[in-house]
Amino acid sequence: MITWSNFFSCENIKTELSKIEEFRKNEEEKYENLKVFPKKEDVFKSFKLTPFQNIKVVLCGQDTYHGEVNNEPQAQGLCFSVPENMKLPPSLKNIFKELVNDINCEYPKSGDLTKWGEQGVLLLNSSLSVLQNNPNSHKKIWNIFSKELMKFIVENKDFCIFICWGNDAFNSLKGLNLDKHIVLKAYHPSPLDGGKFFGCKHFSKCNDILISKNLEPIDWSL
Repeated sequence: MITWSNFFSCENIKTELSKIEEFRKNEEEKYENLKVFPKKEDVFKSFKLTPFQNIKVVLCGQDTYHGEVNNEPQAQGLCFSVPENMKLPPSLKNIFKELVNDINCEYPKSGDLTKWGEQGVLLLNSSLSVLQNNPNSHKKIWNIFSKELMKFIVENKDFCIFICWGNDAFNSLKGLNLDKHIVLKAYHPSPLDGGKFFGCKHFSKCNDILISKNLEPIDWSL
């Protein structure tokens, strides 16, 4: 059985992780008044939460949240997710608006998406760390890791649904053979896209596809 250990034990991935660790260390020394998010123990949280064999859906995020509230980072190692009782970022507010309109559930009381990850939704950012208040600051250092990760998932899963919101998320699959899989694409939920994200109905579409494949649908309500 293939697990995340098969990926993380690859020599090229171990090399990349050594480079990333050194980069983070240098960032923390260079910008001693700024933090690196998420906390070190949360960087790989999405993999711990969603074992490889359990993946049914990959929700493709982009950059990790780069802010903090009351000295607590918004980023918790799960794309779009924030810790319990934390104010919702604008993108997550739009995701929840679409969720409510799509499946007619109650508006979530928490921005913690752990429940999705526990059901087989891999909550994956393409950049797994960021310098405080500096969006996309770690994008380049994670580039090879993220490309190899997507390739590993695509080649080793018999089937999964990739939910891509925004061109960056969609481009993470560029050049890969997706014949076995399904990709749902929409605009990014950021307010910068002027509400074009609304109406994509990806939550209900995703469940319709899973049911058609005799797989358990996701309980998206939070």
